[in-house]
Amino acid sequence: MGENPIHDILVIGGGINGCGIARDAAGRGFSVFLAEMDDLASGTSSGSTKLIHGGLRYLEFYEFRLVREALMEREVLWRNAPHIIWPLRFVLPYAAGLRPAWLLRLGLFLYDHIGGRRLLPPTRTLDMRTDPAGVPLKPLFSKAFEYSDGWVNDARLVALNARDAADRGAVIRTRTRVAAARRENGLWTCTLEDRRTGATEQVRARLLVNAAGPWVDHVLSHTVGLSEVHNVRLVQGSHIVVRKKFDDPRAYFFQNRDGRIIFAIPYEDEFTLIGTTDRDFPGDPHDVRISEEEIDYLCTAASEYFAEAVRRDDIVWTYSAVRPLYDDGASRAQEATRDYVLKADGGEGEAPLLNAFGGKITTYRRLAEAMLDKIEAFLGRRGAPWTAEAPLPGGDFPATGFEAEAERLAADYPFLGAGLARRLTRLYGTRARVLLGSAGSKAELGRDFGAELYEAEVRYLVDNEWARTAEDILWRRTKRGLHFSPAQVAALEDFLQPAKGPHRAAAG
Repeated sequence: MGENPIHDILVIGGGINGCGIARDAAGRGFSVFLAEMDDLASGTSSGSTKLIHGGLRYLEFYEFRLVREALMEREVLWRNAPHIIWPLRFVLPYAAGLRPAWLLRLGLFLYDHIGGRRLLPPTRTLDMRTDPAGVPLKPLFSKAFEYSDGWVNDARLVALNARDAADRGAVIRTRTRVAAARRENGLWTCTLEDRRTGATEQVRARLLVNAAGPWVDHVLSHTVGLSEVHNVRLVQGSHIVVRKKFDDPRAYFFQNRDGRIIFAIPYEDEFTLIGTTDRDFPGDPHDVRISEEEIDYLCTAASEYFAEAVRRDDIVWTYSAVRPLYDDGASRAQEATRDYVLKADGGEGEAPLLNAFGGKITTYRRLAEAMLDKIEAFLGRRGAPWTAEAPLPGGDFPATGFEAEAERLAADYPFLGAGLARRLTRLYGTRARVLLGSAGSKAELGRDFGAELYEAEVRYLVDNEWARTAEDILWRRTKRGLHFSPAQVAALEDFLQPAKGPHRAAAG
């Protein structure tokens, strides 16, 4: 087989934290190998509420450090990925008997002033009797507060971090499970299993990063072999997607009478996203599914606000994920900290193991920087922090210039039409031109699998973003699954089979 190189770092986990750490480390000159047992973002990182936000409700639990860091990250991330991250205004209706108006004002004052807000507009008060935001709601709310946060295409954020890590020299290996990891002669010797073929290989590294999300304790107990492991609290969050409930571009922040909150957010132009739930999850994270109870809860909670009730028949899609919250002993799932905790394991002379517990998608980049501080303490410094000013792939245009970028693409490729040009810009930014190449017509993009998902886009995702199945493409890379029939899904899956389609490994 030949002697495999010794990597500086082996990262377990291809979610947002693992890919963020791999990108930062590769950019500082470390040799990085990342192994993900399924697809990128196939766990928690594609099941979020898709917000880049400070976490207004976390102020109630005195999470000031976390909220401030998250608020500061909003404009940093928007600047570096304006194709997949953009500002979103939220409308928080005030209702007597819930949180008092003075408390909401205080929280929003802190929200406006502790996070270095520069481009995002401040909070304002709305008269819901005259503001368009009141139109889809019951006529019970005379006042609301409007504030700023951001939206993110979460799964694409992961894929773009992985792409940039690979462009900087990292090895990204999906569908690859780290079956065992042992310390040996001052290094980690890891047995990797290809989950498609069953083939195994040995990879050695100076340092091991456990960023396995909901499986972080499983890695410690089953892969590394530690005993009595309990670091994370698994909390299920579920969402429903319904036909569009309102035309306003703003989102809603609804308070529930049980003290919890849900969001109702414009989604993929034609839909409304409603979520999330918070409940402890006792099983295998692979098996997480929305429960009947959660469906009823979300429909009922949203129907308390919308003039037109949210019914089960309105639902076109649901998704659920397990959030691995650091177990701080909180009594209720919604009170558990969303902050991250990084811990090192290993004695003098032993190969170090660094674990990432908890965290939220908004603070992934700061988590990665904190992890690199620890990595450099063990391996020596390779470079200064750099990701705050580095666009993600396709994000090299002004943060406020998305519309202009979409118009430029439509002008350069007039056969696309404004709608498709906009969709491609939203997903790929300036790299849409790499996908389109020299095409001069839709016919030159190849087969249309449905909903204007052309062969050229499928091949790009296989060649550049580790997509291997129809689910990878339809639900994590593009969300075209919302518009596909079962027959169209089957046709795409058939095309992706190794003997028939472009089943090639991405660079890196």
